[in-house]
Amino acid sequence: MAEKDQQAVLLKEIQTRLERKVKDNEITFLEYWKEQVDRVAALKPEGIAALQLQVRKISEMMANRIRILKRE
Repeated sequence: MAEKDQQAVLLKEIQTRLERKVKDNEITFLEYWKEQVDRVAALKPEGIAALQLQVRKISEMMANRIRILKRE
């Protein structure tokens, strides 16, 4: 019975660590992309074309990252 309790405690601890790690990774991810969007927002583009170019650039960066993560 004690062994089952120890396993349950260990499982709970592992689950808590995993959830914390996932949360930390998500925060890091969101901070990075927020920084990218903030850079575009801070620009004073000469026209809509320059703004579209920056948005496309961010989109391509995201697409590349998605491809890399899917390969892993």
